[in-house]
Amino acid sequence: MGFSPDITERLARARADLRMGVPVVLDGGAVVLAAETLDAVRLAHLRGLGGDPVLAVTSWRAETLKARAYDGDIARITLPSDVSLTWVRSVADPADDLRAPMKGPLQTQRDGPADLHRAAIALTKAARLLPAAVVLPIDDATGFAANHNLTLVPADAAVDDGLSPLNPIISARLPLEVSEAGRLHIFRPDDGAEEHYAVEIGQPDRSKPVLSRLHSACFTGDLLGSLKCDCGPQLRGALAQMGAEGAGVLLYLNQEGRGIGLANKMRAYSLQDQGFDTVEANHRLGFEDDERDFRIGAEILKRMGFSQARLLTNNPAKVARMESCGVHVTERVPLKVGANEHNHAYLATKAAKSGHLL
Repeated sequence: MGFSPDITERLARARADLRMGVPVVLDGGAVVLAAETLDAVRLAHLRGLGGDPVLAVTSWRAETLKARAYDGDIARITLPSDVSLTWVRSVADPADDLRAPMKGPLQTQRDGPADLHRAAIALTKAARLLPAAVVLPIDDATGFAANHNLTLVPADAAVDDGLSPLNPIISARLPLEVSEAGRLHIFRPDDGAEEHYAVEIGQPDRSKPVLSRLHSACFTGDLLGSLKCDCGPQLRGALAQMGAEGAGVLLYLNQEGRGIGLANKMRAYSLQDQGFDTVEANHRLGFEDDERDFRIGAEILKRMGFSQARLLTNNPAKVARMESCGVHVTERVPLKVGANEHNHAYLATKAAKSGHLL
């Protein structure tokens, strides 16, 4: 390999490029730009290349737009000949859906394979951008990427659902309010994505089920004390219980907003202010109900020497996911804290649509 980047490193480059508005090239024959970071100059250059570019969106976003998703999970929306940057962004971003609901009628393609478009959507999601991408087929992907100094990635690698290996970087003693016997472990994935943390309380016996919690980062709840969710109280409640028992592991996973990132989470909050619930807001943005990967938590526990857990959660899906990843959950420990007048509807939606036991 020498100094040349491997596929993992090229995918990391591609995510960074898309976040900055730089095109990437899929080796199956397509140039891709993220709709969210697209600018007028690059849109004009794209149109100048000829061909038939489309705006790829998920079926959830297509449903909101009343566009036909002939490919099942995605829709390929034809770009008008006089397409503007405002049009692309309005189709990708639901911010103005209620104020200006008519964006069509939108024409969607039904012929030909959609694998490259799925790869484009996967890349925008991985970059924590809106799941919408402008995709233009090209003949010589390798030559195009070389001529324009663009990152070239295999389409199948972009949609690979494998878990990037997690490497322990460092751990150090960290006295906490709940326990002076605290220790923080840092884990870094090979793919250049966010680091994840494990807070170890006491010295848990590796031969016994460890009291643990998979906690997804919530900047608004954990740090700011937001009343829109129950995340902050759950974080502090889990740590307090581990401190009271003298042992435990809290896995702090950087999967903000159920895996869609803080910016998209705030977009969802804005939609909730318009009357949509948590799940409906995610769907209007083009995301699934939950985009998190709980395999990360299971892998960290195993790397720390644990094979069994008493899981602090109200979410049965977490229990099932841990079991499927080789961590036996001997007990689901309820964590019912944080209800208030501002998050009543949020908690009701978690119970009704996500199966949380509240």
